[in-house]
Amino acid sequence: MPIDRRGATSVSPPDTDQADDLELTAEEAEALAAEAAAAAAAARAKVLRLRTEAEESRGTDQDDEPAAGEAGIEDEFDEEPLGTRSRARAILTYVAAALAVIGVAALASTSAWIIVKHGQAEHERALNAEFSAAARQGVVSLMSLNFNSAEQDVQRILDNSTGEFRKDFEEQQQDFAKVAQSSKVITEATVTATAVKSMTEHTADVLVSAFSTITNEQGAKDDPRTWRLIVSMAREGDQIKMAKVEFAP
Repeated sequence: MPIDRRGATSVSPPDTDQADDLELTAEEAEALAAEAAAAAAAARAKVLRLRTEAEESRGTDQDDEPAAGEAGIEDEFDEEPLGTRSRARAILTYVAAALAVIGVAALASTSAWIIVKHGQAEHERALNAEFSAAARQGVVSLMSLNFNSAEQDVQRILDNSTGEFRKDFEEQQQDFAKVAQSSKVITEATVTATAVKSMTEHTADVLVSAFSTITNEQGAKDDPRTWRLIVSMAREGDQIKMAKVEFAP
């Protein structure tokens, strides 16, 4: 039994027309197969070409751009540190601003404190000078006496006195003036130093050192005398007057 080239077993030989049809169909099939093979080859060639181009393109991109791992490293060491540095700069800026505010507040508080203390010191100095001047004037008035103007001198002492001291001296003013006139007393006093021992807004104890000379009918002739006194001063209206006088040893 004959076998055709396609490997199929033929039962009976075909007639001439049927064989022509089969041969035509085989030729067409072979043509189609050839065309398909050519198309497949062309397709494979095109795919290879495209793949080659793609690989070449990727190679160029890889040269220009970092690989995935490298990008990760750059992100790790570039982008994140930049963010960290930005946050650090923001924190430092905040801290610097806070320190600046605290510094300004502290400086303002210190300046205010200095101004207040300076004002208090200036007020105390002025008050000290005021009490010292009043004590100086009171002692000079108390220890300077001329029998020729005894009554006026006594009145001047009263004008510079207040409180118990004024009251006591006022009760004795007549006798004091008579003794001065009868003994022809002349005293002149000079205050050599003053120091405020203690002080409030309206009172003060002032240490006074004075020097005086005395002349009288008993024979004294400008005899010198030194005195140490503790004079208590008190404010009365717009004046500061003697409230108490003690002789210190």
